[in-house]
Amino acid sequence: MLFHDSYDVKYRSPIGPVKTGDEVTLRFLCDEADRVTLRTWDGAEHCMPMTNLGEDLFEVTITVPETPMLYWYDFIIHRHDGDQRYGNSLDQLGGVGSFYFGQPQSYQITVYDPAYTTPEYLRHGVIYQIFPDRFFKDANATKGRVTKIKAAHPEATFHDSWEDRPTLDIDPKTQDNRALDFFGGTLRGIAEKLDELKDLGVTVLYLNPVFQARTNHRYDTGDYEQIDPILGDQKAFDALIRAAKARGMQVMMDGVFSHTGSDSKYFNRFGHYDTVGAYQSKESPYHSWYTFYDFPDSYNTWWGFDTLPTVNKEHPDYQNYLLNAETGVLPGWVKKGACGWRLDVADELPMDMLRDMRQSIKAVREDAVLLGEVWEDASNKVSYGVPRSYCLGDTLDSVMNYPLRRGVIDFFTGAIDAHQLRRIILHQQEVYPAPFYYSLMNLLGSHDRVRIVNAMAGYDREGAIQMDREEASHIHLDKEQLAAAQKKVLEAYKMICALPGAPTVYYGDEIGMQGMADPWNRAPMDWAHADKKLRAAFKKLLTDRQSKPMLQTGFLSVTAEDDDTLVIKRYAEKGKDVFGSPLSGRAVTVKIKR
Repeated sequence: MLFHDSYDVKYRSPIGPVKTGDEVTLRFLCDEADRVTLRTWDGAEHCMPMTNLGEDLFEVTITVPETPMLYWYDFIIHRHDGDQRYGNSLDQLGGVGSFYFGQPQSYQITVYDPAYTTPEYLRHGVIYQIFPDRFFKDANATKGRVTKIKAAHPEATFHDSWEDRPTLDIDPKTQDNRALDFFGGTLRGIAEKLDELKDLGVTVLYLNPVFQARTNHRYDTGDYEQIDPILGDQKAFDALIRAAKARGMQVMMDGVFSHTGSDSKYFNRFGHYDTVGAYQSKESPYHSWYTFYDFPDSYNTWWGFDTLPTVNKEHPDYQNYLLNAETGVLPGWVKKGACGWRLDVADELPMDMLRDMRQSIKAVREDAVLLGEVWEDASNKVSYGVPRSYCLGDTLDSVMNYPLRRGVIDFFTGAIDAHQLRRIILHQQEVYPAPFYYSLMNLLGSHDRVRIVNAMAGYDREGAIQMDREEASHIHLDKEQLAAAQKKVLEAYKMICALPGAPTVYYGDEIGMQGMADPWNRAPMDWAHADKKLRAAFKKLLTDRQSKPMLQTGFLSVTAEDDDTLVIKRYAEKGKDVFGSPLSGRAVTVKIKR
């Protein structure tokens, strides 16, 4: 028998990530040989003989490097008929390993900086994501800004009714939705609804981009320094910050720094701005920010969209524009009251740039947050040929937890069982240091995916669009489908509220809004037809979590009772939480059934 279980303290102690210079004891059960060697990798290979403890159990204690890194190990079994290998599980999620012919996949130990800290308001909080154009429009709306709006949005169309459906307007060239229709949501409108959000249990607002841009989603930034005039102005932003602070709430910005809009003060392809843009002249101060293949019409773009020219992110002028302590965009908006940033496509930003971003905002505010959009395992990802680990203590505070979202939906729609969902959860606990793990943005809905109620009805598939948009426009759950899906949604949020990380609600999910992918998942908040019973159930889950510190920072144990039942236990050890702070009270056990 060959056996090692990285989830079990009998075989790996301590389990999970460790701080630099810590010791880890590894054990291996083997009745097929008298000698076993531990092979490790920290940039170079090391082999250490394991001590035979008797009863077929072998042991060795290692000291991990003094530098934050991913540290790897597997086992060499010295049989009489030749060496054999044992390594990580075939799905590379840790736990019970596997026999390999030849070089195995190794187990991972995340070695992180002992000084790594993340904002406490994430581990204790509830995040609410708002698509600003579609949340709420204050009574004065565009008053005093009509001229500015017309100048900033010459192509925009405005819906007459808040209850209209979003417009599907496919660009024949890119096949993307042009997103030039607006409903006119405002920052003052968001401020007016803060009491309702506080009542729901929300502590952190995550706003999709609010800067001036051509489209309604604003991921094509036109000016990082200006609030889009449709949303309001600097005074409206300041008022929102004050109103949020008065209610004990934080406001997190959305930053798009891998590309800008072609319709921007920096590129200025259409001449809408009073600057000399990179498209207009090689003498532009912004010209070197971009890569032109044949000036001016052929240039490097984000995923082939000519509306989104890619920025040379390592250019010193661009980095200075973003990060300068006095004038930089990132520290500047933190000075104006934001708690920090969610970074769009964080894995397209250089690692050194992420380190500098982190330093720039934390110099302004020690507990400023830098949270990334990373869709895969954020401890170990290869992006553009570069290995990246975002949880060693020098780049991100945490990430959007898309792997958990995928696992939760797959569980409730029958694609996986409780045992596999447990493995997904335990793998994250194994590779993410506690400061990172307890700060995850645990989302189920987002602007990039179908509404969670649609997902629970079986409509969530791979890819951003997932099905023909015209076909998707006709998807509407009937009463029976809706009831079944909403039951799953509530049980899923019961799970999310029981796990480490910040439960995250996409606007409208709490009142039962439906919608397939863009633009249908970005409809105006349906205030007039809110499902009050569903909202009350959401409120109970979210406020219950807020009232129980054990669910916020307690230790975690997860078991699968059967294929359909997951049991989550949160508890203290010797009166302390996972961060070593006092934590009293009884353990909390939550049972999840599908």
